[in-house]
Amino acid sequence: MSPDWGKPTGANQLVSDSRGRQGRIKQVSRGDEMSPDKRVKKMETVNNKTLEKLKYELVRDGIVSYETLEKAEELANVQNINIGQALINSGILTEDTLLKFLESKLHIPYVNLEDYSPDPKCFGFINFADARRYRIIPLFKIEEILTVAMADPLDLFAIDKIIETAECSIEPVIASEVSIMKKIDEYYKVADTVENIVLTKEGEEFDWTEELHKEDSGEEHIPRVIRAILKQAIIEDVHELNFEQIEEGLKVVFKQNGEPSDKGTIPAILNSAFVAKLKTLSNLDPSVCEIPQLGKLCFKVDNTILIASVSCFPTIMGERISLKIYKPPKKLEQIIPDEKQRAILLSAAEKPGIILVCGSPLSGKTHIIYSLLMEIAKPKKNIMTIESIAKYELKDVNQCELNENIGFNMDKALRYVEFQSPDIIYLEGIKTREAFEFLSELYYNDKTVITEFMANNMTDLRQKLAFEDFQSFKSLISCLVFIHSRDSIEVFDKTTLQKYLA
Repeated sequence: MSPDWGKPTGANQLVSDSRGRQGRIKQVSRGDEMSPDKRVKKMETVNNKTLEKLKYELVRDGIVSYETLEKAEELANVQNINIGQALINSGILTEDTLLKFLESKLHIPYVNLEDYSPDPKCFGFINFADARRYRIIPLFKIEEILTVAMADPLDLFAIDKIIETAECSIEPVIASEVSIMKKIDEYYKVADTVENIVLTKEGEEFDWTEELHKEDSGEEHIPRVIRAILKQAIIEDVHELNFEQIEEGLKVVFKQNGEPSDKGTIPAILNSAFVAKLKTLSNLDPSVCEIPQLGKLCFKVDNTILIASVSCFPTIMGERISLKIYKPPKKLEQIIPDEKQRAILLSAAEKPGIILVCGSPLSGKTHIIYSLLMEIAKPKKNIMTIESIAKYELKDVNQCELNENIGFNMDKALRYVEFQSPDIIYLEGIKTREAFEFLSELYYNDKTVITEFMANNMTDLRQKLAFEDFQSFKSLISCLVFIHSRDSIEVFDKTTLQKYLA
């Protein structure tokens, strides 16, 4: 007899309400307690227990074939995504089909969050980090029952955790993982405590150290200091901040146009608390300091969400933290107003070739690429990205984040991405000879490849590409975008570029 994949295990997990619907979780069995090591491993792996239990029902119901399911599982393992995402990304199933399938099997209602506004009063029951980690958002509470939207309603570990923190019963509903993550970023007071940063009036000076020296020593002091530092960085139009360990404490350094500027020091007595809070807000482990970590910090400025990558690196003095701020992408016409140059770039994106975006560090290479991806993204095109951190979610673009902690690095991504049959692929920061050779292979397989390359000016670019290792790659460049400055961006077509680089 085949197993009942839709039936949850454990006592008293699901009970029926007055309408006969199963879905209210009153108690979670603790018979399958995991060791701390297993819990850590579990949190590092993207999984969906609901789909794991029901995946063979997809075959029995004739929704997918067994062979298709096996291939989706292989791709899910390689990309560190769940099997549902693999099926959707491959175009085998639509998200709506999958969600309705889960609703029918679990008898748990599906909620479309696009037209739903959660009750902000309920956000205190689930913190920002847990919401993102477990892909869960509270919707409303009636008496002692908290209704939550979950992408994985049979994740008992997540439910157990939420019951412990919320101290009430949980009733789950099913929702799209993408819509849940979007609502979390939209409704939570960014990362628990980094509230909306309101900029000062134009011309008004601001110094973050004034917040540091306030007498208030409560729990909100450190978050306010973090917010003040970010505020000053935005006011001064700084995109890179560094926190460096010195004897006196943690030196705050702003880097602009390649030049570092000392902006003050966080006293040594506050070091641990500051670093721990910044890591927590960036969804990093504050207890780990011996190995590098890479995280993402979300914060609002005048109600606009900004993303910052947060890199922690061990030194003999203590951890050095580097934070790079990325602003939301603009429309391509705002960045490249010249219609002819814009047409060259868009034309290159329509046929196989390599689009190379060049400029100095922090010149806006990623910003232009994101704007281009927004412009060319279409539901019928498979556009994929491989990035260390996805700066912003792009509609109709399959974005992939690398995860060194589980061995999912650029080399592995390059070996497997072609199985996804991408039409256009953006590869972040290609630097090795092997990677450039792979770009050439993608070109010969009729792919459009977008990547970036660091060069301080055109002379620097010409000298770098003159090396023998780049000769083959150079001949395949169909379009080059060079960022001289924010107000000076030049676009070269293949013919012009080859003459220039000859």
